[in-house]
Amino acid sequence: MTTPDPKHGDRFDETAGGAEPHEVAPVEGSQQYGTVDPVKAERRRVAAAASAASGTRTQATYVGWVLGVLVTILLIVFIVMNPDSVEIDLIFFKADLPLGVSLLIAAIAGALITALLGGARIFQLNRALKKARKHG
Repeated sequence: MTTPDPKHGDRFDETAGGAEPHEVAPVEGSQQYGTVDPVKAERRRVAAAASAASGTRTQATYVGWVLGVLVTILLIVFIVMNPDSVEIDLIFFKADLPLGVSLLIAAIAGALITALLGGARIFQLNRALKKARKHG
């Protein structure tokens, strides 16, 4: 199926309003020489922008955020379904908490420890990179 040629006054008509057509090579499948089919040009521009935007930090952040929300929902469901109290013996004290809450605290503690270790490693790598740039 092909798109019809633009007519004077159409929304994508490049020659409307007295503008001169672009002097370029014919577009593949275009029936007009010397002008660019604006629909095909827009499709190419959108496709190029979409391929350039794949794998961005924003995309990774969004995927991480969605996964975090899903894990949080599952954790909340688990907490609500496990209201039984358990006794937790730590080094210096004992606590009587619901099972779900105690596991939530454990998950938060694990996330904090992981973040601290990851931050320390990033700091270490940045220091090594600065040293390498300074001496290199």
